[in-house]
Amino acid sequence: MTTRPGREPVDSYLVCATPRTGSSLLLGLLASTGVAGRPQAYFRVPDEPLWAERWGIARRPDGSVDYREYLAAALAAGRTDNSVFGAKLMWGTLDELVDRLATVYPDLAGADLALLERAFGRTRFVYLRRDDVVAQAVSWLRAEQAGTWYLGGDGEISGGDGGGGAPTFDADAIGRLVEVIGRHDAAWRAWFAASGVRPLVVSYEDLDADLVGVTHAVLDFLGLTLPAGAAVVPRHRRQSDQLNGEWIRRYRAVSTGADTRVVRPR
Repeated sequence: MTTRPGREPVDSYLVCATPRTGSSLLLGLLASTGVAGRPQAYFRVPDEPLWAERWGIARRPDGSVDYREYLAAALAAGRTDNSVFGAKLMWGTLDELVDRLATVYPDLAGADLALLERAFGRTRFVYLRRDDVVAQAVSWLRAEQAGTWYLGGDGEISGGDGGGGAPTFDADAIGRLVEVIGRHDAAWRAWFAASGVRPLVVSYEDLDADLVGVTHAVLDFLGLTLPAGAAVVPRHRRQSDQLNGEWIRRYRAVSTGADTRVVRPR
């Protein structure tokens, strides 16, 4: 394994996020290094049957799979040759994952971090957030309406098919998503604090401004070094356009005057 001097080797890392923070972009950048696993949203419950089919895992009569077998297949799919594994978790997916891991390791039921470390080994956490929650909510609404969550791609199992309708401005929906984002980010911070986890905090704005620099910062946090001759290459394309900016301005014009550009604790 190529590690940085003085760094404890890492077995796995989890990118902890909320929707529309650039998580697919960051995962593609990390995968492009060849040393940071092949991170995907392997543990999103609606996608598990699709992953299981891709990996050739037999389904039980009730449609479920043996989660020990599923976990082993996810680890194999998400590791690079240096045995580093990566995955993405949205808030909500975490609870689903630890509940399933508790069926594999019942002696650790109720101990989230212990379950994750039993399953994934020495694990570090990257917390991906966005300063401008209104822009995040607008991006979320547009992705939902279009049925398209990324452009480009890096082996994702779902979310790029489209099939949605025309974009429709909805201030109430944007406001609800701003509230959801706030709750989910607060839940992530509370979980980190309760679990004694000190994640690397990455903002979407920093990532957008310096793709390569932020990718190197994550590698450094993981104790990994980009191999000689390798390059950090984006595998996804920007989705936001002029309409995003128009919706952001319209929402701010009709909102109640609350400060919707939140500077969150780092």
